[in-house]
Amino acid sequence: MDLRQIRERGFLQAIVDNNSISYFIYRGQPMGYEYELLQSLAKSLDVELKIRVISGIEQAIDLLNRGEGDLIAFPLTVTKERTEYLAFTDTQFTTCQVLVQRKPTNWRRMPPARIERTMIRNPVDLIGKKVYVMKESSFKERLRNLSQEVGGEIIVEEDSATAETESLIEQVANGEIQLTVTDQTLGMVNSIYYPDLDVQTVLSLPQQIAWAVRQNSPDLHTAVNLWLSQLKESGRFRLIYDKYFNNPRSSQKRISSTYSTLGGNKLSPYDEEMKREAKSIGWDWRLLASVVYQESNFRPAAQSWAGAVGLMQLMPATAVEFGAIDRTNPHQSLKAGVRYLKYLDKLWGKYVKDKNERIKFVLASYNAGLSHVLDARNLTIKYHKNPAKWDEVESFLKEKSNPKYYRDPVAVAGYCKCEEPVNYVRDILARYEEYKILIAEA
Repeated sequence: MDLRQIRERGFLQAIVDNNSISYFIYRGQPMGYEYELLQSLAKSLDVELKIRVISGIEQAIDLLNRGEGDLIAFPLTVTKERTEYLAFTDTQFTTCQVLVQRKPTNWRRMPPARIERTMIRNPVDLIGKKVYVMKESSFKERLRNLSQEVGGEIIVEEDSATAETESLIEQVANGEIQLTVTDQTLGMVNSIYYPDLDVQTVLSLPQQIAWAVRQNSPDLHTAVNLWLSQLKESGRFRLIYDKYFNNPRSSQKRISSTYSTLGGNKLSPYDEEMKREAKSIGWDWRLLASVVYQESNFRPAAQSWAGAVGLMQLMPATAVEFGAIDRTNPHQSLKAGVRYLKYLDKLWGKYVKDKNERIKFVLASYNAGLSHVLDARNLTIKYHKNPAKWDEVESFLKEKSNPKYYRDPVAVAGYCKCEEPVNYVRDILARYEEYKILIAEA
């Protein structure tokens, strides 16, 4: 599959590395170096983005070459061997491989010179030592070459095929293993999270880091390179790079936050309450969380230009009807908002039996008001389409700014510039899919 087929399909399937830089959720918002770049790429290609998070380079390459992904968005080291079965994009940046080792106990009380004497700085001192690496990684290849260079065997232990570089870094930090190897960029970020780690010993010359596509996707390869060149020329690439690699204070904040998938498994202070409320409507709580984030970014005092207030952005009349006296009270707002969603779900249950389809009708009604979605349904029936399929009703909802449709007698609510509810449904469901990747169900 090449670029034309990807555009016809409507989405780019990216395979993303499972690490603390590439892709994560922070305070409800998907973030990450690879993620932000991929969002930009998908926009330039005029397609949606779908992400599959994978641990293990072998698995990622296998999925790509089986056609189950279009692009490996890993921080891949470009090697001669890999160019035989991957088409690397242009280089994003260069880095080097570094040794990850633990500082001595009580290092904070030791003078720097004494700490330095305990660290492995000369690769010759790795002879006879066991170093753990990811299976089939460039780190393994480098250590084997280094053994030849220093004239003695460095014992290379490969972890399982699904092991992550960061899991090995964590094992060093916890004292479970002594040594591993990682890219300097990833090592520096992890040394912020684990201050007991040392990542100062360089083991390689600078190496190119790039993404990869299938060798039979030349048009996609060209398009990615063109996008990357334009992104670098605009300065946008440097901003994204610095955000994740050269901003230690920001990295520390994200990594240590309870509301980050880097430091915990929470989206907001209201997770437990959202879990309870979601049960009353039979929803996955992560879907409800996506709604709350869309409405207010989890801010209980949020207020819109139209006068909607609170976590669930309730208008005054809706708040009163469904039991929220104080719209800024997050508990009242959440309960009332869910009651309203439940009311809409019950109503649409008369017409749309499929639960997954019905959710889309409920979300659109929550955003635009029930009457406009009912108008779109009536138009769908009039034009002999399926009124229980959101894609077909959605197309008429978008036409409600066209006089031919909003002046039709079956469209009693009249004019509506209804791209917003269409985008609202799409954005909530897309975020929900992202939450499902990184946030536990229970």
